[in-house]
Amino acid sequence: MMIAKRFLVVATLLLSACGAAEASPIVFLVRHAEKAATGGNDPDLSIAGQERAESLARMLKDAEITAIFTTEFKRTRETAAPTAKATKISPTVVPANDIPAMVEKLRSLKGNALVVAHGNTIPDLVKALGIETPITIPDDDYSELLVIIIAEKPQLLRLHYPN
Repeated sequence: MMIAKRFLVVATLLLSACGAAEASPIVFLVRHAEKAATGGNDPDLSIAGQERAESLARMLKDAEITAIFTTEFKRTRETAAPTAKATKISPTVVPANDIPAMVEKLRSLKGNALVVAHGNTIPDLVKALGIETPITIPDDDYSELLVIIIAEKPQLLRLHYPN
């Protein structure tokens, strides 16, 4: 709970800073939440994953999300679902490996967005958005929350949301 409160303070500061900087869009980029052990190549979220997805929605409730992007896989759609429901936004599905299409959508944002992607595509997406800091996400890490301010010189804030 304390981590969630800290995240909200940081997010509020970011939103305030962006308001002063001509409202540069903010992208909240997360890996999908924990997936079930069964389900083949397209599993549902596990119970822990469903709880993490709900936690994410609570953390982003005041983030002024105007767009949500997922991939074609259930685990990304299910991670985004609580935030989509809370914001009444229908997620846009972008193929998992189509980094150029995702970058194009993010660069044309007029507001803040949630992007739910995969541990193996997030590093390339971050790099394509102009962030020079290399990102590596271990296979067993579902806690990464990357906050990227889309601007001429993009800014990255790397957070972890509660386990």
